[in-house]
Amino acid sequence: MARLCAINTTLILFSVLFPPISMATAIKQSPKAVEDWFDNLKQSQPKVTKLHFYYHNSRNPEMNLSAVQVASAPVFSDQPPYFGVLTITDDPLTVGPEISSKRVGYAQGFYATSSLEEVSMLMGATFIFTDGEYKGSTLAILGRNAIGDRYREMPIVGGTGLFRLARGIVTLQTYFFNFTMALAIVEMNVVALHY
Repeated sequence: MARLCAINTTLILFSVLFPPISMATAIKQSPKAVEDWFDNLKQSQPKVTKLHFYYHNSRNPEMNLSAVQVASAPVFSDQPPYFGVLTITDDPLTVGPEISSKRVGYAQGFYATSSLEEVSMLMGATFIFTDGEYKGSTLAILGRNAIGDRYREMPIVGGTGLFRLARGIVTLQTYFFNFTMALAIVEMNVVALHY
């Protein structure tokens, strides 16, 4: 019994010190609330939301480090196309291309170089919005990012909060890239269909 009380006290203390981001959204997230939301979905019409922001990816510890290589293949990974490198990210999303511009969220996820022919990666990320009307909501993307192409499209595979049942497209365009500085800024245009 004492152990159970200690665990409950720890959980309560943890939830007070580290409240979940979802508390910021007005969408109720209990199992019953989600079930009710689905029951009312039959009467809902899909909405289209368009967003524009910049994604900052830095593997440079001296320049706002936001990406860390966690694994690499024993062959190929040290020369183009860098096949078999896995990187974990927590990249800032901003209104403008400058890192000092207003932050609207983070892109947390991974990218893995996955082509033997070109520098291309499998990328999965969750856009976590921390400001504005979408604060507390997320969009998830998963797909191929051929960084040598001028424009790339990645599918939206889901979302939470105000973006429940999201689907759509994110168009990526490299705004700035410097291999030596290990820094990339990517312009992102989102078209999301959701309820």
